Amino acid sequence: MNGSALTRTCSLRHYSVALRVNMAASMASQAARGLRTAASKHVLLDKLKSTWLNPRRWLNLQEYQSKKLMQESGVAVQRFYVADTASEALEAAKRLNAKEIVLKAQILAGGRGKGVFDSGLKGGVHLTKDPAVVGELANKMLGFNLTTKQTPKDGVKVKMVMVAEALDISRETYFAILMDRSCNGPVMVGSPQGGMDIEEVAASTPELIFKEVIDIFEGVRDDQALRMATNLGFKGPLQRQAADQIKRLYDLFLKVDATQVEVNPLGETPEGQVVCFDAKINFDDNAEFRQKAVFAMDDMAESDPTETEAAKWDLKYIGLDGNIACFVNGAGLAMATCDIIDLHGGKPANFLDLGGGVQERQVYEAFKMLTADPKVEAILVNIFGGIVNCAIIANGITKACRELELKVPLVVRLEGTNVLEAKRILNESGLPITAAENLDDAAKKAVAAIQK
Repeated sequence: MNGSALTRTCSLRHYSVALRVNMAASMASQAARGLRTAASKHVLLDKLKSTWLNPRRWLNLQEYQSKKLMQESGVAVQRFYVADTASEALEAAKRLNAKEIVLKAQILAGGRGKGVFDSGLKGGVHLTKDPAVVGELANKMLGFNLTTKQTPKDGVKVKMVMVAEALDISRETYFAILMDRSCNGPVMVGSPQGGMDIEEVAASTPELIFKEVIDIFEGVRDDQALRMATNLGFKGPLQRQAADQIKRLYDLFLKVDATQVEVNPLGETPEGQVVCFDAKINFDDNAEFRQKAVFAMDDMAESDPTETEAAKWDLKYIGLDGNIACFVNGAGLAMATCDIIDLHGGKPANFLDLGGGVQERQVYEAFKMLTADPKVEAILVNIFGGIVNCAIIANGITKACRELELKVPLVVRLEGTNVLEAKRILNESGLPITAAENLDDAAKKAVAAIQK
């Protein structure tokens, strides 16, 4: 993800896996293929489609933190310890007293197993039966940068490792609980085909996707949990065990105000245990006020600093690779703006959604972020004022242009609430602002300004 992601349903960034699960939940393999095709045609989604739709402020938890939350709710996970020194990792391995141990570098980016450390060590995930080897490996992980397909090119410094009991998996299944708007509440989604991307299952074998709608007043009923366990392929005593884990996962879902809990795989061991081997948890940011302990675990160290700064001002920002900065209100309009810039031969430098209740200071801070990007050679402002007051935008723009001494071409398209007053403010400002009649005109002028 390289520090970038999209926002929420109308501010791009909701639950990335929730989209995939929703596709699977509807068993719409054709729709899944169609969505992937449509996404590939979309400039912004094509670049960042793996992280479609997440909240205003995204909560980043390390793997061990998610496992800890699950453990606290009675969900069966591997025994594990965390360590921030090689000696601690060695002691943890000894305390586990396990037949085999798995050592995992704790970073937020995916692809750890195939990553490379600048210490020369290959792989951020290692299996061994010797505790001494755990200490040696940890010594080559901690304090070194791990580079994967999802990290920046220089990698991410590893500050923590997880030392866990390695368990054999005789069978893998998929299970998730998520909020589904079509059902006006939470649903369970499961498949006996786990350990792979759920959209692949939905596309090739949609009949292996099972869905149970959860009544928010009743919760997960015993018969629902057992039916899902059966559909996942658990038999005999494992069926009851799996049903119990399903109910505990729903308890966790409620307890932490999650929007999604995805377990892939929910596995079966040769010893007859049902274990949650890997999980992704997404949280409702609106519940931050009552989930202080959870949000206190937020790890922003790997987040893009500009995105982090934008979040402070309630702005939704994603850096892209182009040179035309976009300043837009509304996620849909922002995506359309990025696309039409590309259509006319330009490349968007960012996605920036101001939202609805924008204030003058936010406009200023947004311009400050855009002009700080050395790639930016022009700025395109595209505002359609419904809730947004165009005059506030205009005042913010003029203030920012003067105080920041704007040195790149600025193209402005304004429409909607108080637009005549906004245009008067810009016209009388004496600033070199290029006005545009519509989005198409604005994109053409922004691209032309760079070509000059």
